[in-house]
Amino acid sequence: MNSTERAAEHGPNPEQILQIGMGFWASKTLLSAVELELFTVLSDTELTGDDISTKLELHDRSRFDFLDALVALGVLQRAGSGPGAVYSNTPDTAIFLDKTSPAYLGGILEMANARLYGFWGSLTEALHTGQPQNEIKTGAPGLFEGIYTDPERLRVFLDGMQGIQLGAFNALCATLDLSAHGRFCDIGGGNGTLAAMVAAANPQLTGVTFDLPPVAPVAEANLARHGVADRVAVDIGDFFVDDFPPADVYFMGNILHDWSEAEKQTLLDKAYAGLPSGGVLVAIENVIDDDRRTNAFGLLMSLNMLIELPAGFDYTGAQFDRWARTAGFTRTEIRHLAGPTSAAIAHKG
Repeated sequence: MNSTERAAEHGPNPEQILQIGMGFWASKTLLSAVELELFTVLSDTELTGDDISTKLELHDRSRFDFLDALVALGVLQRAGSGPGAVYSNTPDTAIFLDKTSPAYLGGILEMANARLYGFWGSLTEALHTGQPQNEIKTGAPGLFEGIYTDPERLRVFLDGMQGIQLGAFNALCATLDLSAHGRFCDIGGGNGTLAAMVAAANPQLTGVTFDLPPVAPVAEANLARHGVADRVAVDIGDFFVDDFPPADVYFMGNILHDWSEAEKQTLLDKAYAGLPSGGVLVAIENVIDDDRRTNAFGLLMSLNMLIELPAGFDYTGAQFDRWARTAGFTRTEIRHLAGPTSAAIAHKG
């Protein structure tokens, strides 16, 4: 039942409008909890509101509003009521927002809190000008220029970017048949998480993760930690300047959406040129549905590209098909992976 049908049945209701319009309340409450490291303080324990207030140096005025709002939002658990109640992580926040967890993805939320929350306040200006609203607006280095000069910031960013895709990566490795292939390459492979997971799921494969020089130490350490460094190498290069390393399968995880249509086409052309007959390109993105009605996250991510980058945008399966066929690929398919994420797959005949 769509919103028009609901209105006809029950009468007009502003609830959805208000939830969306005031949604920044909930967003900032969670982001502040991550900034304060609340979920790490609650690692494997439960604490009273007074204990939490002491550890986080919260003012008395709204400490319980803050904690109970997180309970109502479903990201904290509370046992009991009143001053004696104890708070603890939910199963999800224990896994993904506790810094001691290997699956921690709070890095991307830390970045959202420190950067994107403020930059999105200029969305209206971006819609008028078509220009990024991040550090570039004031003449400072942009996102990528900034993080590549700070190894620790780069590591946190890469870990966060990979962390938010773990569900999609797991689904991909469980469903993509690579038995006919011998070698893969992850273009713009970041910290090597996808390469490590592909190698672990396909013992017959060797591979390489291909990215800029500052990324290499992070990827090497991660591949060693996953126990696949003997089968997955780290290659250094610029995917616009250098030829892609030879492989039967190319992966691109959240790469294409950073670039203009012409640049996207260049990357698909290079992938086609580097693959043998029977080779495959797998682009993992928040692929927008062709009707542009249902994948709200993908559409909002495309607006985020407006905020962050000069020409990036997210795309539909139909657009991917057109670019892939222009490059020479003979067939494409879109496979849903997890949440808003899909694999856009192009086959070379």
